[in-house]
Amino acid sequence: MADLTAEKYWDSVVNASLCKLFALSALNENPMHGYALIQKIASMTEGFCVPTEGGLYPVLKEFECCGCAAVASEVVEGRTRKVYALTEKGREALLAGLDVWEKAIPHLVRALRRSGK
Repeated sequence: MADLTAEKYWDSVVNASLCKLFALSALNENPMHGYALIQKIASMTEGFCVPTEGGLYPVLKEFECCGCAAVASEVVEGRTRKVYALTEKGREALLAGLDVWEKAIPHLVRALRRSGK
């Protein structure tokens, strides 16, 4: 059973919720493979969000299936890896996600600050 009193629990909830948005944002800058994407998200969030491979790869598969990302294979040092590039639909998804979060954050903070007193 999850310990809802632990900060680590709430970090994981927030990270899981924002992982898609961070991934879209990172891929909007450059196409990249999964491991590079994990590093980029960790860097852009200053370590706040560090997706696991088990959490990120299903998100990338979802992006591919819904048309938000195109996938190409490349061989590096004899190993094949998938490189994900954002599509126009992916850029639209990023903007839609940003719009929703920009609307939600002030309400979230205001409501929780009131209830936390």
